[in-house]
Amino acid sequence: MSLLGQLYGRAPALLTDLYQLTMAYAHWHNGSSEREAVFHLFFREAPFDNGFAIACGLETAVEYVTQMSFSEADVAYLATLEDNAGDALFDPAFLDYLRDLRFTGDIDAVPEGTAVFAHQPMLRVRAPILQAQLLESALLNMMNFPTLVATKAARIAHAAGDDPVLDFGLRKAQGIDGGVSAARAAYIGGCAGTSNVLAGQLFGIPVSGTHAHGWVMAFDDEIDAFDAYAAALPENCVFLVDTYNTIEGIENAIRAGRKLRESGHEMAGIRLDSGDLAELSKTARRMLDAAGFENARIAASSSLDEKVIAELKREGAPIVLWGVGTRLTTAQPDAALDGVYKLAAIRSDRGTWSYRMKLSDTPGKLTRPGVHQVRRFTEQGAPFADLLFDEAAPKTAWAGTRGPHCHSFDAQAPHIDLLAGVVRNGARVGAAPDLADVRAYAGEQFAYFARHSDYPALIDRYLEESTDALRDWLARRDTPGPSRTGKIAE
Repeated sequence: MSLLGQLYGRAPALLTDLYQLTMAYAHWHNGSSEREAVFHLFFREAPFDNGFAIACGLETAVEYVTQMSFSEADVAYLATLEDNAGDALFDPAFLDYLRDLRFTGDIDAVPEGTAVFAHQPMLRVRAPILQAQLLESALLNMMNFPTLVATKAARIAHAAGDDPVLDFGLRKAQGIDGGVSAARAAYIGGCAGTSNVLAGQLFGIPVSGTHAHGWVMAFDDEIDAFDAYAAALPENCVFLVDTYNTIEGIENAIRAGRKLRESGHEMAGIRLDSGDLAELSKTARRMLDAAGFENARIAASSSLDEKVIAELKREGAPIVLWGVGTRLTTAQPDAALDGVYKLAAIRSDRGTWSYRMKLSDTPGKLTRPGVHQVRRFTEQGAPFADLLFDEAAPKTAWAGTRGPHCHSFDAQAPHIDLLAGVVRNGARVGAAPDLADVRAYAGEQFAYFARHSDYPALIDRYLEESTDALRDWLARRDTPGPSRTGKIAE
C-alpha cells in the first residue's frame, strides 16, 4: 500500500538536496539534459559485519519515481531562491520546464528481500541524465535506511529462532516517516508485528502491544491496575510486571490471572522490561507454572538486539516473545548504510556508451564503469556464486576471482539475473508483490546466506580489466588531486 501517497498525498519532488537541482539546471542550460546515462545504487560495506544486506525500500522508490512531479507550490518556492549575487538562482524558463518534468527512463532493481553484497547494485537507473541525477538523494533516502533496518531485523529474528519478534521502536525512531518506514522494513526483515498503528494501517502489518508503566502508576495499587486492564481487555492481558518490584509484580499478575480465569478468560502472559532477564524469566516461569498458568507466555523488552537475545537463549531464559525497540529502529550500532549512487556510463555523441568511474585514494571508494548486472548461479535451485558483469561490454569472461575464490561459469548454466525491470519508460512494470510474500522471501534469503558465510560474490574478469584500464588512463592524465572522475574512449 502506498506510503508516499498516504503520508504526503504525493511524491514530493523537493525531497532532494539543492545541488541535485543546480546540476539539473546546469544540464538544462548547457543542452546536455537528454544524454542517456546509467547510475548504480549500491553500498560499499555490509552493515553489522553481516557480510550481506537485505535489500529493502524498493516499493517506495518505485512509487516516488513514477509519480514525482513539481507542484505549483514547489515551483513558486524555487523561484524565491537566490544566487550569491542576490539574483534568481533559476531561470524562469527552467522552472517552466520543471512543471512538465516526469521520469521517462528505466529502472532495474533486485526484488525486495534479496540478499545483496557490497558493490552489487540494488538498483540501476537508465534515463536522460538530468532525470537520473535528480533522483539521487531521494532514492538513497528511500533505500539506505530500510535496507539497514531490514538487515538488522533479519539478524534479530534469526537469533530469536521460532520466537516472534515485535517492533517496539516508534518512540525512538528518526521522525514520523522514519518510524513508519522502519516498521515496514522490520516486518520484511522478519518481525512478526509492530506497535506502530499507522504502519499497521498503511501496510497491513499485524499490530501488538501490552500496557505501559504509566498505566500501573495511575493506580494506587498494582493489582488494581492489572484488574482494571483485565476488565477492559480480558483477551489481551499481558501484564507488565516490573514497575515497582518484579517478583511482587509476577504475584499480582497471577492474582489478576486467577480472577480472569474465574470470569472465563485466560491471562496471555507477562512482560519483563528491566533487570536480569535470564534469572527473572526463570523465576517467573516457575511461579506461573506452580500457579497453574503453564500456557502464560513470558515476553521481554529492555534494550534487546540479536546479541542479547542469543545470549539469553544460551542461558536458557524461558522467554518466547521479544519486543525490540531502540536497537532495531535506530539500527545500532551502525548509524547508516554506506549506500551511494554513482554514474557508470553515458551515451557519447556517436550513440555508444562512454564509461565513467570515480578514482579515490580511500579504499573502497573507487567505482566500476559499465552497465552492471548480477548473475546469481544456482545448483539444484540453490545459489552457489554471484558474478557482477557489464551488460554493455562486447564480451564477458564469465569468470571471476576474489581472494581464494576462482570460478569459471557457463553463461547459460542455471542462474537468476538479480536486476529486473521495475520501471519502463517511466511506468511501473507489474504489480507490487504482497508484503507477506516479500517477508517470507527475505527470511529464506537471510537464512540461506547466513549459513554460507564464505559465499563468493565475484567480479567478472573483463569488468576488472575495463576498470583497471580506465583507472590507468585516468592516472596518466595531467589532472591533479587524489580523487577524480573521468571517462575512457569507446
